[in-house]
Amino acid sequence: MDLLEYQGKQLFAKHGIAVPSGEVAATVEDAVAAAERIGYPCAIKAQVLIGGRGKAGGVKIAKDRAEAEQFAGDIIGMDIVGPHGEGPFRVDSVWVEGGSDIAEEYYASIILDRGEKKLLAMVSRQGGMDIEAVAAESPEALVKVHIDPTREFDVAAAREIIAAAKLADDALDAAAEVLVKLAEVAREEDATLIEVNPLIVTSDREVVALDAKVTIDGNALFRHQDLAEVADTADDPQEQMAKEKGLTYVKLDGNVGILANGAGLCMSTLDVVAQAGGAPANFLDAGGGSKAEAIVNALEVITSDEKVDAILFNIFGGITRGDEIAKGIVTAAGQIGLELPLVVRLDGTNSEEGLAILAEADLPNLHQEKTMLDAARRVVELAGASS
Repeated sequence: MDLLEYQGKQLFAKHGIAVPSGEVAATVEDAVAAAERIGYPCAIKAQVLIGGRGKAGGVKIAKDRAEAEQFAGDIIGMDIVGPHGEGPFRVDSVWVEGGSDIAEEYYASIILDRGEKKLLAMVSRQGGMDIEAVAAESPEALVKVHIDPTREFDVAAAREIIAAAKLADDALDAAAEVLVKLAEVAREEDATLIEVNPLIVTSDREVVALDAKVTIDGNALFRHQDLAEVADTADDPQEQMAKEKGLTYVKLDGNVGILANGAGLCMSTLDVVAQAGGAPANFLDAGGGSKAEAIVNALEVITSDEKVDAILFNIFGGITRGDEIAKGIVTAAGQIGLELPLVVRLDGTNSEEGLAILAEADLPNLHQEKTMLDAARRVVELAGASS
């Protein structure tokens, strides 16, 4: 579960990490009122789960009330496309933040390295930049150190990392304290990613987290009721709908809806659609033993995404029965008025019965294919024709 910037900063503040004062606002009027309380200059920052907001016009510095009103009006409701073509993401709220007197900009992150089964601390003196570019062009400028889970990660240990990154001498201790607290957030809040870019040093030599990118392990939310409540507001609408229906769903950026039974088959289906030249709109694992009702629920989630132009069902029956899948498709077509092209590849348990049910129903826009690759090619073709 990804947190919005303001939610990450609230989490940081809970653990004693300095962040600028700010308020979240969903309307222009509320944003202006917040700016008046906070004072000028202030930053008006789009709250979306994507990087590159500044370049897209989603971050503006207001010097007075007129600019605060103008910038809030420009940003709220705008669509932001990510640096790699992700999205677009609609801006529903802004974070109005007090201005910061920036002397230096650094980068700091704590990431769960699953391969090493340890937290990985990364620090660079080249903050405020695309960290991938820093890693590629100046790898020596990015210090990476695994945190030993059997030993206390204290200020002394963190100071060694900060010093190796060659941060300013008079900021070493304060930056080390922040790094310790970031690691504390990762451990205590079950975060798999914490990134601060930039971590700034003010003219008063205070170290402040000017940004916050935080990902929480969704499987650990039962331990964090406060974060579970945040999840309900942070989720994408389709992901929230899928969660309510008990489905395993991840929204992607393409226009080909995907439904398969089993995580492995679903991942393979994404790959084959991409191989056929398409772009998957989602990952949706219907799970083993799916019944007709689950198929109806899955189609409701997929069709609620306006970007979906065609849907691929890739089912290989084991404990999942082909006739149940077919009944679900027919039921959904009647209940939700299924109009999108639907490609079905059905094999395994009771597949012949299922194919017979689909043939008898004679649904418009339904296409059957025998192989995964042929099904992928057909759905990509149909999605292109529909868009």
